Amino acid sequence: MPTPTETSLLTHLLLPPAPLLTILSLQKFSALFPTSVHSSPQIPLLYRDLQHQRALQIDVVHNNIAAEAKRGEGMKREVVRMRRREERERPGFGVDVEVDGGMEGLLANTGGPGKLHTLASILPELNAACTDLEVEIAELEEEAGKVLSEMQVMIGGLSDLMYGKFAGPVREEVLRGLKRLRDTAGGLPESSGQR
Repeated sequence: MPTPTETSLLTHLLLPPAPLLTILSLQKFSALFPTSVHSSPQIPLLYRDLQHQRALQIDVVHNNIAAEAKRGEGMKREVVRMRRREERERPGFGVDVEVDGGMEGLLANTGGPGKLHTLASILPELNAACTDLEVEIAELEEEAGKVLSEMQVMIGGLSDLMYGKFAGPVREEVLRGLKRLRDTAGGLPESSGQR
């Protein structure tokens, strides 16, 4: 199974898998209105308008996904550049950096030029370096946990959006819009061939 890309994930979560006609036929759409206006010529017009608005929104989301993927690639390149820059600025930490002075340079005591570390002088420095690394690892793990938590919340919200399980104000806004649409359709004049 190929590794999912940012584009494939966003496309799968944000773009509908089928056109409106497959999800909601004109007959089912008409059934959402009061029976007195089921055969109104306004309902097919509303349905086509809804199809058009949905297509426009899908295009906007598709363009935003492409822009986000492009931005993500730029961010990846910037991270690589920053890492390379850090490796050049911190000798001894980069893979391709050579340290002048050989073993003597690595063992040089910071107490003065030309002094080598002894077992007694290097142990405190190594312990301090280990402590620093442990603190940094703990901070990175905490940050990774926060990012993972945020991503899980975001993906859960996108999943709810994809499957129509709106929560909170979005759901209420959609219901208010549908009520206004039903009220408007209920006030339409009936044509001469209706029940």
